[in-house]
Amino acid sequence: MDEPRQPIELPSEPQVLGGNIELGGFRHLDSGTMIVLKKIIGNYARKFADTHGSEKLSLNMTCHADAVTLTGSVLCRGETVTADHTDKNVFYVVDAVLKKLEQQLTK
Repeated sequence: MDEPRQPIELPSEPQVLGGNIELGGFRHLDSGTMIVLKKIIGNYARKFADTHGSEKLSLNMTCHADAVTLTGSVLCRGETVTADHTDKNVFYVVDAVLKKLEQQLTK
């Protein structure tokens, strides 16, 4: 007899915010959390664009059993800077990665 097939989880398309922000792996978060995160991310993206001339901000989240890992990258004047961080608190992870990216851009 044939075994029942398990559903295959296809990678979802990244969410695009404002044309220059891509979020991957954020779809599992509730709407209240996303409202706050979008505000934080949008403020940093605007700051990156105004201060450093950045063209694109990408954030990709991976969930583990007890933590969240976030990898971020900013495309600025043809160069890409990256940062990552892991923690249990999604707000802290997002803020930490964006601060690391900002520090790299100001070097």
